[in-house]
Amino acid sequence: MKKLLKPAMLLLALTAFALPMATMAEEAAPEITAADVMFTVNNTWMMVSIFLVFIMHLGFAMVETGLTRAKNTVNILFKNTAIVAIGLLTYTLIGFNLMYPSEWVVDLVLPKVALFIGADPTQLTVGYNEGYTYWTDFLFQGMFAATAATIVSGAVAERVKLGPFLVFCTLYVALVYPFVGSWVWGTGWLAEMNFHDFAGSTLVHSVGGWGALAGIMVVGPRIGKYVNGKVKGIMGHNMPLLTIGAFLLWLGWFGFNGGSVLSADPMMVSYVLVTTCLAAAAGIIGSMVASWTIQKQPDLTMVLNGCLAGLVGITAGADVVSIKAAIIIGLFCGAIAVVSVMTFDRLKLDDPVGATTVHLVCGIIGTLAVGIFSPDFSVGVQALGVLAYGAVCFPAALIIFLILKKTVGIRVSKEEELKGLDLGEHGQEAYHGFQFFTNV
Repeated sequence: MKKLLKPAMLLLALTAFALPMATMAEEAAPEITAADVMFTVNNTWMMVSIFLVFIMHLGFAMVETGLTRAKNTVNILFKNTAIVAIGLLTYTLIGFNLMYPSEWVVDLVLPKVALFIGADPTQLTVGYNEGYTYWTDFLFQGMFAATAATIVSGAVAERVKLGPFLVFCTLYVALVYPFVGSWVWGTGWLAEMNFHDFAGSTLVHSVGGWGALAGIMVVGPRIGKYVNGKVKGIMGHNMPLLTIGAFLLWLGWFGFNGGSVLSADPMMVSYVLVTTCLAAAAGIIGSMVASWTIQKQPDLTMVLNGCLAGLVGITAGADVVSIKAAIIIGLFCGAIAVVSVMTFDRLKLDDPVGATTVHLVCGIIGTLAVGIFSPDFSVGVQALGVLAYGAVCFPAALIIFLILKKTVGIRVSKEEELKGLDLGEHGQEAYHGFQFFTNV
């Protein structure tokens, strides 16, 4: 009996000691409010969105790889890897604090250029967009900045020198992207005019698209693309990679658009994801019907680009247009993508992946569609924004490319282009031991 009493007495003593200690801990612990919980939920959703936008870079790499020839695969993958690093580092050193807020010229001073090198993390709790941390805000926007340069990569693929192209990316992302981005997302002059671009049909996609257009004009077409005034198709080497890339981009758009709600608001996030998905699906149908009608056969490359065209088109108004409007925007962008790709070819503007079509043409269409389908916004103001971005981004990209062309040169030699940039620029092969046959 005594043996049983001793453990019981010990347990009672420990309980008597623990109860007041637990009471003291409860009194010392800060009270967790509903606002604290919501802040954590918002921040978590924004970080998930960052992960999704990040995976889009792999999607871009796969799309570009699939639509180009095997002999340039290493070069494509290298560029897409380097661009992420350049985008994030330049946005750290310059871009983020120049883009937010909008006093870009007035406040262009050294203390504003250095973002958080040596900063006290405890003093940077809330970002420019309140509701989550400063660090989450930076990383989400940094992923967008890197995307703008990635768009240019595919347009000038298979003939551009690696070094000069990376110089272009650095200058374009460091200076041009945050400058024009401050007009809207930095609460600048276009934001004051009620210009609406929810997730970047213009601010991201057309910025990259204008750069892509300037690039293909300066670098010129690939050897063998236009022969005796006729367009000669140069097929991509890997349709499975292209398909994987397109679906990775669709997946990433859940974060691209869903994260642009800038909170975990359940109603708005779910609505944006629905309009985004429906526009992508409609883009597939629109491009399928158009390619089947015009080309007399269904073209997988056109259909997958049609999917991306629908996604770019809905990005400006995913939060404000109706379900019906989202489907119409997707259908129209998908169909126009087919016509646009063919038109660029007739103009002898060689874009191996259709970046100018998907990101520039459909970015413009999507931005204008906000004014057409939403009564809260003006088509005139939306058009003014489109023109303003083109008036700055295209000349800026053109000047950078022309300076590089006149100084260090921007195009590889004819021998290197025919041999492939993998061996010429990197001394590596993506498919070592495999024999590929090509006419050019």
